[in-house]
Amino acid sequence: MSAIADLRYMALALQQARRGRYTTQPNPRVGCVLVKDDVIVGEGFHARAGSPHAEIAALRQAGYRAYGATAYVTLEPCAHHGRTPPCANELVIAGIKRVVMATLDANPLVAGKGKKILEEAGIDTVVGVLEDDARALNAGFLRRMNGGLPWVRAKIATSLDGRTAMASGESRWITGAEARRDVQKWRAMSSAIITGIGTVLADDPALTVRPDEWADWTHGEVVPPWRVVLDSHFRTPLNAKLLKVPGRTLIVGTHSVLDRMTALSDAGADILVLPGRDGRVDVQVLLKLLGEEGANEVLIEAGAGVNGAFARAGLIDEYVLYQAPILLGSSARPMLDWPLQSMRDQRRLTITDTRMVGGDIRHLAKPK
Repeated sequence: MSAIADLRYMALALQQARRGRYTTQPNPRVGCVLVKDDVIVGEGFHARAGSPHAEIAALRQAGYRAYGATAYVTLEPCAHHGRTPPCANELVIAGIKRVVMATLDANPLVAGKGKKILEEAGIDTVVGVLEDDARALNAGFLRRMNGGLPWVRAKIATSLDGRTAMASGESRWITGAEARRDVQKWRAMSSAIITGIGTVLADDPALTVRPDEWADWTHGEVVPPWRVVLDSHFRTPLNAKLLKVPGRTLIVGTHSVLDRMTALSDAGADILVLPGRDGRVDVQVLLKLLGEEGANEVLIEAGAGVNGAFARAGLIDEYVLYQAPILLGSSARPMLDWPLQSMRDQRRLTITDTRMVGGDIRHLAKPK
């Protein structure tokens, strides 16, 4: 195969991988395309934890035609027995002659071992085709496997003058229906949604991915993200919506208020007490624990206090900013509680995407 053909078929494998964008967590999103004599004979993606991996799905579709084919895989084939057998061994058994990988796996159980199995069987391997795209698709998983934190996004809806709520806390609705539907996709990509007690008390959000929203843009049922509430003194109301919907709700405090903790636990919440910093939950410790529990990507949907805490700690990897064509004025609340004092304190962002979502503007931006 030529280098151009490798790029073309890996791009198709990435398309396959993206089909599992909302369903695979905590596993990575992986796609595979099998090509023989410049004809695609099999393709597949990993749909959810416990289901066949992308390589197995593609091999099943190809059948005997897999013999002598080239496999394009967006992530190094696994080399360990988990819920499914090692994919590297299955590629060997199927008679694959060449494997092109976008990137190696950061999982210590794989991390070059899959590539080694293939090469020891006499299979040619190539690594690094469209690697940046593949790594971006699994940024949280790869970081977590390296012993790091989840990938953290802050979703913030603002007016054109950068305000998120009136001084009273009133904020519904700044953005339009299309933008709110778009948020459902960011929720669905996330293992956990973090909010603060202020948002719970003011808005009583459910923080769910609504089935009527995702039915037309995902393949299979979305894995419900955990709801994580930063609530130092466990003030979450027992009738809060996020305690009454399916899925896990974790309430994180810094003070042991036993009667409230017991009542919230009886209402279905998981309770966690962490060391505090200035009376607030230490968000870095929290992210580390979420990563250890399998969270790849985390979405913050909160007010200026929580957003500011993560920003000040340097823990926001990406901003998802929705701007509505309205003005809320100087008394309204800011995006971040982050009192920078001079121009030298400024924090610069790199805008990676800007587009209209209904009548609102959506920016994706990363800290420099």
